[in-house]
Formats: sequence, C-alpha cells, structure tokens
Amino acid sequence: MASAAPASTRTETDSLGSMEIPADAYWGIHTARADANFPISKRPISVYPDLIRGLAMVKQASARANKQIGVLDQKRADLIDAAAQRVIDGEFHDQFTVGVIQGGAGTSTNMNANEVITNIALEMAGREKGDYAFLSPIDHTNRSQSTNDVYPTAIKIGLSLNLRSLLDELDLLRRAFLGKAVEFHDVLKVGRTQLQDAVPMTLGQEFHGFATTLGEDHSRLTENASLMFEINMGATAIGTGITTHVDYSRAVLAHLREISGLDLETATDLVESTSDTGAFMSFSSSLKRNAIKLSKICNDLRLLSSGPQAGLGEINLPAKQAGSSIMPGKVNPVIPEVVNQVAFSVVGADTTVTMAVEAGQLQLNAFEPVIAHSIFQSITWMRQAMWTLRVNCVEGITANEDRLGAMVGASVGVITALTPFIGYAAAAALAKTALLTNRSVADLVVEAELMSREEVTKQLSPARLSGLEAVTSAINVIPPEDMIQI
Repeated sequence: MASAAPASTRTETDSLGSMEIPADAYWGIHTARADANFPISKRPISVYPDLIRGLAMVKQASARANKQIGVLDQKRADLIDAAAQRVIDGEFHDQFTVGVIQGGAGTSTNMNANEVITNIALEMAGREKGDYAFLSPIDHTNRSQSTNDVYPTAIKIGLSLNLRSLLDELDLLRRAFLGKAVEFHDVLKVGRTQLQDAVPMTLGQEFHGFATTLGEDHSRLTENASLMFEINMGATAIGTGITTHVDYSRAVLAHLREISGLDLETATDLVESTSDTGAFMSFSSSLKRNAIKLSKICNDLRLLSSGPQAGLGEINLPAKQAGSSIMPGKVNPVIPEVVNQVAFSVVGADTTVTMAVEAGQLQLNAFEPVIAHSIFQSITWMRQAMWTLRVNCVEGITANEDRLGAMVGASVGVITALTPFIGYAAAAALAKTALLTNRSVADLVVEAELMSREEVTKQLSPARLSGLEAVTSAINVIPPEDMIQI
C-alpha cells in the first residue's frame, strides 16, 4: 500500500479563528493575515535586509537575556538563539513577507519575525513547523517583549547597520571628486556667481569644493547616527515594563550591544521613548541635507557639461547611452539626472517622516512602518545613486582645457585681479571699454600706462588669478583724481 502524501498545509489558530498555512512556510497565521490585509506596496520587509537582521538581533538578545534571568529554559532559549543567528547570517529572509506599509504599528512585522524564528528553531529541534506547544512564537520567542519596544529598536539597529554602507559609498564619492581636483589642479576657468561671469578659479578648486561638501555631510550623518543608539527594550507596551522581569532591561541591553556591535543605551524615560519618534525625524533630516547638496553638485555637473556646442561645454561627462529617439548623436547627462531624482524622492520621504512623527498619539506612534520604509528607502537609493555617480560619471569626467583657456583669456572678470593696483573706478572703466571693443583687458591696462606689461602678466598668472598664490606685498592704488584720464 502506497504511503500517504505529505500534507500541503498545516492548520494554525489565533484569537480570530483558524487558517490553513502552507506546510513549508516558516511564517504563520499572523503573517498570513497581514499579507491579506496589507497588499499595499507589493514590497515585503525583506527588501531591507538590515531591518530583518535588526529584528533577529533583538530576538537573539532577548532569548539570551531571558535565559540569563531565568524566565526561559536553556533548551528553548538556545534554539531561539541559534535560529535568530541564521537569520542574522542572511538565511530565510524570503520568509519575511509582510508589506513595508502596514497598519498596527509594526505588530505584523514583529509577529512575522516571531513565527519565522520559531519555526526555524522547531525544525532545528526535529519538530514539525507549527508545533507551538513545544515552542511558541509569542510565549517563548516574544517573551518579555512587545512590538512597541522590539520594532523601534530593530529599526534603529537596522538603520545603523544600513548607514555604514552609505557612509562608505559617500566617502568613495568624496575621494573621486578629490582625485579630479588633483587632475584639474592647474586648469584655469571663469568662476560664476548668479550665472554671470565672476573671477577666475581653477577647475580643481571647483571639484575640491564638491569633495569638501561631501566630507561635511559624512560628518553630519555620522553625528546623527548616534540618535539611533537610544533604545527602549524593556518598555513593552507603553513604557511601564509590564510582563518583564526587573533585570530584563539591563540584561537585554548588554546582549544587544554585544550582538550588534553598536554603542546602544537604554532610554532613561521608557514611556517618553516609546511614544517619541523625534530621533527618526532628525536622522531623516540629515539624509535630506545630504541629498540636497548632492543634487546641487549634479546640477553643476549638468550645467558645466551643457552643450556641447551651444552651452558652457567646460567639462565632458562620460557618454553612457543614446539621448534621443529623434536627434542622432545626442547624449544626455543621464547619471546626474537620476541622482537629482533620487534627491527629490528623499525630500518627499523626509516630509512623510515628519508628518508621521507628528501624527503620533498619546503613548505610541502607530506610523513607524512608513517612517521605517521612508528612511530605509532613502538610504538604499542614495547609496546606489552615489555608486552610479562615482563609477559611471565622476571617474570619467574630462576637462575641455582649450575652451576653458579661451574663456579665461576673453574674460573681463580678470580685471578684478588688477583692482588693488589700479583702483576700482579705473578697473570698471576699462572693463566697460573691453566689453564694447572686444579688446584684451591686459592690453588696455598697459596702453593706459597704469601698469607695465611685466606687472600685468605677473598679476594675471594662473596662480594669482585663482588665489593659489596670494598677493601679500603693499600696493599702490591709483588716486581718484587720476581716474579722469582713463
């Protein structure tokens, strides 16, 4: 007689009734209900692996703390510990299926983690998935915990882990701009203010400024990362610590610090910490700052490379794809453009975070799921945008040195360098003459016998024009009464 085929489903029951769950699924009934209730984003929480790792770290630390203080037996605690470690190591992430946007203040995410880790542990113990009489997702894996301390703590750990890769990519981008600053160190160009010709500078100085800007953002993001280190484990539902042992909060913090490698601290006021999500708003704001400044740099790159014939045409961006379905040979600055769009999205996400933080009521903010999604998405998109900007754009930028030199040579703005020697009024008069006659500023100054050719040449050298070589000696300024002759 043929043996019976293994069951394709298992029955799980909660306070609302029973459901059939796929036999091979590590998630359970609470996850199944959430999947049915929140088909909103079509994006599961597993799209943010560091969030999943953060959840597993919290469950692992709790299991160790519960064993340490004697509220969970060693066998069950060790099973949960080992199962959580497998999730931390990257296994079973596809089982975290609930949507990133969900009602319930993150309860569905916490339940999803409880069920997956429990069923991994059951399988490791040689038990059937769903054998919750032996190991329960709530009574054991969620022991001493509530969604209201697990979820925000996991988000903070996940964001801290995720930020590391963003900071690494930001530093690589900064270094790429520094490399171009060195390459373009002696390339003179016309600086501009309000889109009008200003005084000369070097292209290297311009790119060094980009690098400095990104370095400042690296520092600000690093500072704001510390906002994620205050956690509320042990708060449980609203911060009063109901259902926890008196030693749990201290024990779980110690284990979580060891597991995550982060300098975590328990909030001094757990009621306040459970209801207040201001740290997420500040963190999001620092991401917005970085995005805006990065977008400004991309605006400059697009402008400097505009043309190539009828624009500024000072630099060349690497050609990456055909730019038009109708204009042959057209190439567009697609990489800076996509970074601009990421910046716009980050600004919108920051607004979402701000509104969600404001919408919290009384002892809990129910909108942490959209806060988490918004910030994780911003970090993910920015990291990828920085990568493509560096690899597909900045590293391949070249300078149109002949065009830059010609523009500097024809620029009336160079007369600014001579004002300490001939005075502002004389310089203004000569600048007007140069524009009307299309003649060289240097020639007009020499013809007016205000300076010798040798003096003019010295002061209009690239080093002096760009400020790389300062004018430190005393100078003689043409007195106002002599301006009439010019």
